[in-house]
This record gives sequence, C-alpha cells and structure tokens, in this order.
Amino acid sequence: ENREAMLNSKSNRLTEALEEANRLFDGVCRAREAALDAQFLVIASNIGKEKANELHSEMSAFDSTAFAEDLLTFMGINRTEVEETDDSEDVPGGFLPNDAWQTMGQEAPKYFRRAPTFHYMMGSFKSELPVRKQRIERQKKASRGKAERAMPAQLKKMEESHQEATEKEVERILRILQTHFENDPNTPISFFDFVIDPNSFARTVENVFHVSFLTRDGLAKIKLDEDQLPIIEPIKPGEGGEEDSRAGARNQVVISLDQKEWK
Repeated sequence: ENREAMLNSKSNRLTEALEEANRLFDGVCRAREAALDAQFLVIASNIGKEKANELHSEMSAFDSTAFAEDLLTFMGINRTEVEETDDSEDVPGGFLPNDAWQTMGQEAPKYFRRAPTFHYMMGSFKSELPVRKQRIERQKKASRGKAERAMPAQLKKMEESHQEATEKEVERILRILQTHFENDPNTPISFFDFVIDPNSFARTVENVFHVSFLTRDGLAKIKLDEDQLPIIEPIKPGEGGEEDSRAGARNQVVISLDQKEWK
C-alpha cells in the first residue's frame, strides 16, 4: 500500500518497516507467522531493488531545476516575497536577498580550498633530452681482461701455497716417523699414538690427513699387530718395490673419527 512512499529517495519508510519486522520476528512462534515474515522479506527486497535502481538513475542524470530550487533556498529566498513580487518586473535584484550571493560565496570556498595536485601515472616526465654518453666498451673489455687474467693467477698462487704447505708438513711427519723408527726399530709405533693430539681434535684430523699421503706415496705402511691394533712404520727406499708392482698392493680406506672417539 505504501510502495510509492517507500520508493522515494528521501523517505526512510522502508528502513522503518524492516526494523518493525525485526522486532515482530522475536515473537514468531507459528509456521504461518514465519511464512508471513518470509513473504514480507521478499516484498521488501523487491522494493529495495527498485529504490536502488531509481537512485542510480537520479545520480546519473543532473536535474537542473531541482538544483536551482535547492540553491535558491540556501541563498535565503522567501517564498512569500516571491508570490508578492511575481507580477512586478521592475524590482531591481528580483526576490533574492541582498546578501544572497555573499552567503553562497562564503560557503563555496570550503570545497575549493586548494587545487588538486598533479602527478604522473608513469613517473616524472623530463622535458630535456638525455645527454648521450660516450661509449667506453674498449676500456671495459680491457679492464675485464685484466681482471680475468689476474683472478686465475691469484687462485693458482693460493693453490700452490696450500700445496707447498701440505708437502712440507708431510715431509716433517715422515722425518719424525723415521727418527722414531731408527731410535727403536724393534718397538712398533702405534698409529693412534702417532697421529692423535690429546689437546686438539682438529690437529688430530690434520695428522691423519697428512699421514695418508705417506701411505699413498709408498713412504710408510700401516699393518695390524698381535692385538689387531694398527701400527705404522716407514718404508726404506727399494724395500716395497716388489709389493708396489703388484696390482692392489696399496689399498685406500675411509675411516670415521668423531670427538667422542677421539677423547
């Protein structure tokens, strides 16, 4: 019955009806009442859809007559004076008050305090053409070549120094082994006593690493004693010639040694 009044954009009748329906729904206890509530919800949804469509159309179209009436009302028009002065065309200024435009002027600056800032969507724009840079490809290639030549030299130097240090350490361990064996050739040298450093686990690992070079190059040999414990002894020049000539005379093995076993 009140569809037209509810469809008015300035009316809140639809909101009031929804609030009333929500209040009444708390007392629903019969199926018929729930069905009526559902029926009302369908009707209210249709009215809300129509109201939204009309609101959209009003927003897309500008009503100049309605805007002029609202503007005149804001500027202080007196409808009584309009009716009285409707027939008098010689009245200067019409029916507007003397301060009508001043009132609108004081309100307008609130919405135009400053101009909107201008910015580029794709970044700043430079009007000046960029200055072309001189190509220095030859210098880059030359410097790059020097760097490439210098880098392998540095790596080669580091590898040589590391290799020299390893060789010197292997020679030092060989001399120690030969000295112990010459002083007491009848007493076997325990491999663990020879390589283990009681105060350094890292030093122990290095000793095992360096001793492996001695066995690989045939300068020392490791075998088991009567208790099945490894012993080490140097090989004299020419002593292991026949053994080395046979295939598989020297075997390589991998052992594990952690800090617990070292302790």
